[in-house]
Amino acid sequence: MATVDVPDLVTRARQGQPRAVARLISLVEGASPQLRAVMAALAPHTGHAYVVGLTGSPGVGKSTSTSALVSAYRRAGKRVGVLAVDPSSPFSGGALLGDRVRMSEHASDPGVYIRSMATRGHLGGLSWAAPQALRVLDGAGCDVILVETVGVGQSEVEIASLADTSVVLLAPGMGDGIQAAKAGILEIGDVFVVNKADREGADATVRELNHMLGLGEARAAGDWRPSVVKTVAARGEGVDEVVEALEKHRAWMEERGVLTERRLRRAAHEVESIAVTALRERIGDVHGDRRLTVLAEQVIAGDLDPYTAADRLLAALTGPAAVAPE
Repeated sequence: MATVDVPDLVTRARQGQPRAVARLISLVEGASPQLRAVMAALAPHTGHAYVVGLTGSPGVGKSTSTSALVSAYRRAGKRVGVLAVDPSSPFSGGALLGDRVRMSEHASDPGVYIRSMATRGHLGGLSWAAPQALRVLDGAGCDVILVETVGVGQSEVEIASLADTSVVLLAPGMGDGIQAAKAGILEIGDVFVVNKADREGADATVRELNHMLGLGEARAAGDWRPSVVKTVAARGEGVDEVVEALEKHRAWMEERGVLTERRLRRAAHEVESIAVTALRERIGDVHGDRRLTVLAEQVIAGDLDPYTAADRLLAALTGPAAVAPE
């Protein structure tokens, strides 16, 4: 892969050049050897974007709702980034990328950057590269970043660990109330949106949601009570109310230090993931290594138990290369 001028690329991304942003995210997705340099160059410019995650069952109108939110934030003069995470093809590994088609109305707006990313088999509803892609959009000057994930399910609540505010979308007549309790999304939702509210049963869905939220853990005075908002995103109805609910949640988090706590937890998880990935790569290099063979022989002979053998292997792998934090 050809090397790129990272400082120049970051400067052009900061100026709002979409091709520069696209190139940086491509470096992230391709796990480029220059990724460390990219993240180092972006670091001083990050930490300003408000990250909103949107998730929900297929068919509730996530892409339409995301597009409507983009329009609302643009009217407010905000620069918006969108990461639309699509399910990967089990055959090619590629994504369907239908979200970019549904958000085509924003394609010519220089204040909006839309990127579709494939999960590539990663459970949790997110691409493994999503945290670094968020850093690119943050560093490129986006005020708000909307992360739209694949359909929610038992293992697809990861968005809660990545976003400042998590929005769960439901629609009447889709059995979402039962699914919400089953998948545990009541715990991750900060704002609930009942989309397609012009359909029969919308009010019943809102009542059921409020009832289920009321049955949740007891809240102390001042704790956040998730908002429930009705929308018809295809017509833009109720979208301003969603933005209002998001801003209220953001203000509540800032007032109580929750936003800082969430971002600290997110950064810690990101650092841990990078470290674990690096360690896994190093361990992968020892297949066929004489050290591993010797330890395995000792386990078979009964001279070592597997846990002690694993400790010795880790010590051998991490000892010489261990770097103490400054």
